[in-house]
Amino acid sequence: MQRLCVFCGSNVGNQPIYADQARRLGEELGARGIDLVYGGGHIGLMGILADAVLKTGGKVIGVIPQSLKDKELAHAGLTELHVVDTMHQRKALMADLSDGFAGLPGAFGTGDELFEILTWAQLGLHAKPIGLLNVAGYFDSLVAWLERAVSDGFLRAAHRRLLLEAADPVHLLGLLQEYHPVRGPEKWIEKEDR
Repeated sequence: MQRLCVFCGSNVGNQPIYADQARRLGEELGARGIDLVYGGGHIGLMGILADAVLKTGGKVIGVIPQSLKDKELAHAGLTELHVVDTMHQRKALMADLSDGFAGLPGAFGTGDELFEILTWAQLGLHAKPIGLLNVAGYFDSLVAWLERAVSDGFLRAAHRRLLLEAADPVHLLGLLQEYHPVRGPEKWIEKEDR
């Protein structure tokens, strides 16, 4: 894996562990020589993560819509900054630039990016690894919902396994780097498959 795209909050949250784990992930990316691809902001967990990678001498590639750059939210010290017109273009370019994906704590934007990339994997549009850094149990209820979706017949177990999980950045990066894509079943569940 040469480049990891990370989706995370534009806020830092109200518990120091969120910033600590974002910083640890950034330091580990830099130590492993993995470039960071992210949303291009200097605020929140995004900024902490980018700064940590840069501090190690690593490369950081940001992708930001012009509307957010106009609000002075773009990180000024990145290796590369791509300015695009729309959020859709942002997500597509981040996906194209990356060899894998990880989600950290965040809210609507993080969820949107994470679930779009999971849906693309489910549909067979890419076979890149996708992970979730479950800091302090932040995503426990999301993981429970996915398990419920499987048990209630809305999601195939094979597709549930597209989302790797770890509570520690080192463990998560290990899972992402060891990932071997497996061609899964079609997304749609036939009546007799239930």
